[in-house]
Amino acid sequence: MLLLIIRIMYAVICGGAIAAYLGTEQTSLPLFAQKHSLATFFIMLLVSQSVTVIDVLIKRKRIELISAIYFGLLIGVLLSFLLMLAIGPVIVSLRAQAWQPIIGALSTLILSYMSTSFLLQTKDDFRFVIPYVEFARELKGGRPLILDSSALIDGRISDVVETRIIDSQMVVPSFVLKEVQDIADSSDKTRRTRGRRGLDVLSKLQSIPHADIEVRDADDRDNVKGKGVDQKLVSLAKLIGGGIVTNDFNLNKVASVQGVDVINLNDVASALRPRYLPGDTLALKIQREGESQGQGVGYLDDGTMVVCEQGQSLIGTDIEATVTSVLQSSAGRMIFARPAGVEPDGGTGDYRARHK
Repeated sequence: MLLLIIRIMYAVICGGAIAAYLGTEQTSLPLFAQKHSLATFFIMLLVSQSVTVIDVLIKRKRIELISAIYFGLLIGVLLSFLLMLAIGPVIVSLRAQAWQPIIGALSTLILSYMSTSFLLQTKDDFRFVIPYVEFARELKGGRPLILDSSALIDGRISDVVETRIIDSQMVVPSFVLKEVQDIADSSDKTRRTRGRRGLDVLSKLQSIPHADIEVRDADDRDNVKGKGVDQKLVSLAKLIGGGIVTNDFNLNKVASVQGVDVINLNDVASALRPRYLPGDTLALKIQREGESQGQGVGYLDDGTMVVCEQGQSLIGTDIEATVTSVLQSSAGRMIFARPAGVEPDGGTGDYRARHK
């Protein structure tokens, strides 16, 4: 909207400036302008607005801080002044002094517009540096965090944000949003449910008052065209100087190798959830057979899988199990246990007999 207003103001100012110039003393104008003032007006206006047409055809339009307008005008006037100094002798040698005011007016208008438009459109990437002073994009909190599809589908990120632990800006690239939408439109019911959950989590994040969520329209300027989703995330993280929030073990490794910081939600959850040590007792229900003979598998309330040795015959039974070992990795946690009171080589019959 701001850029549209600037374009309209630019057109009005151009028309007024050209009309004022053509309304000056006729003897100071070129012969063509004196005889065809109306045609000269439209020709000059067309030349000045051709820059706007070119600007509209370039489909990258982003509005930035109002200071960009100030620096754009300042740079434009300065460049116009330098241009006129450079081509002044050429104009004199061509005996075209009568055209010098027209060239000066057009160059000032065009260069001012181009400088302002450039500053507005390059907002996140452009850094205008003066010795010892740098004007750069300000970020809320720390470095921005890029959310991938697995983090959205997992859903725990919204709970973390609600605790106010994260005060950084969170970015959801357009290609991640499209990936989640494709999953939500899948013909497979399970995938469709996961995709819709991801969209619901994004909507919830946007509704949190203190959360700074940006859905970024990643394009060629972000250097992500033609790459896979994981590499797009890494490239974008490098571009904006941010980190990645994910549950994807492979993306975690790829990003880490390329020097991009990764927050793995499984690692965060592992740091916060209660730790079970060998010898601890836990209650669970054996739900299915394990991969090895004699094993049963159950799950804790937080979803952690428990592999129970000698538990195959106890499927459907609520038991107390003794933890024998814990396997922890970024991909998740797995607990190995056996029914309480049962020796490693013992049978399960003793357990049923003691708990009748």
